[in-house]
Amino acid sequence: METRHGALREVALVFLKLGCTAFGGPAAHVALQEEECVRRRGWLERQRFLDLLAATNLIPGPNSTEMAIHLGRLRAGWPGLVVGGSAFILPSTLLVTALAWAYARWGAVPEATAVLVALRPAVLIVVLDALYGFGRTAVGGPFTGATALAAAALALGGASEVALVFAAVGVGLTAARVAPGRLRAVPLLELFLVCTKIGATLFGSGYVLIAYLRSEIVGRGWIDDGRLLDAVAIGQITPGPVSTAATFVGYLIAGTPGAAVATLGMFLPSFVFVALTGPLVERWRDHPVARGALDMVNAAVVGLIAAVVVRLAPAALTSPFAIAVAVAAAVGRWGLGLGGTTVMAIAALAGLLRAVLGATP
Repeated sequence: METRHGALREVALVFLKLGCTAFGGPAAHVALQEEECVRRRGWLERQRFLDLLAATNLIPGPNSTEMAIHLGRLRAGWPGLVVGGSAFILPSTLLVTALAWAYARWGAVPEATAVLVALRPAVLIVVLDALYGFGRTAVGGPFTGATALAAAALALGGASEVALVFAAVGVGLTAARVAPGRLRAVPLLELFLVCTKIGATLFGSGYVLIAYLRSEIVGRGWIDDGRLLDAVAIGQITPGPVSTAATFVGYLIAGTPGAAVATLGMFLPSFVFVALTGPLVERWRDHPVARGALDMVNAAVVGLIAAVVVRLAPAALTSPFAIAVAVAAAVGRWGLGLGGTTVMAIAALAGLLRAVLGATP
């Protein structure tokens, strides 16, 4: 009989491996988790895996990270809950912190600038692609379509994304009733609280993180839209959770301590929510009120992503070269079926080649 210590060690090794190799966003992460934990290791049956995946859609936070937390708990109990999620997050956190340090030190180097200029329009296309795919799933009728349009319009008009998500929850619950200072002086506590608020209210696709970061971080004047796009690009091209874009942002605001508190604030709510809801998965899954609330949240999320695309386009499409990269990225993603990570890697290489040839960003 396997010891709890052996199971915990296995959880750590599996999710460290996935944290180092899981590129491609939440959907790809979940597919790799299913392969490792269901097919290869037999930790649980596929139906149980799907039940857990459904549960992650009923609570806020990054879904693939919450799956790692759920799977760790099932395999090794409550210690596994902590180890599974932490092991999945840690490699990306360390890598993104290192890249943020390099960005802060050499971000103005022509080659680095050229790569980022090329990455920004590619990020825009990847987000637009996510918007299309998520919209097809979430907008299933006139009511959800109207919710998405209203959320987009209100977000573009300046409404808080967090407030819109909670408003969507309220609409869904009703419909479902069958019956100051410079950047370096920003207090770490404020950064932690902002990231905790985002992590505790981040429903839907991981790309909604961009909307939240733009509202809560860019809106406070801590960074600009260009640096936000760079943070999202780093989150995309590194393995592990896309939400480690918050780690990058935290480093830009307050160095290594900022990266640490931003990461802790972003992911801590996921551990709490999974610990509270894990034993209730089956009861939550088919509850009509919870289902109705989730439908409305998903529709609102589509609108928020659409608003982000509109807002970030001016920061991404700044030159004929950037527009050409966006067009090429669209052809690669939708015409050739290339993955988002592949599209962005090609865009980065194009930017670096352009810099080597002596062209200006």
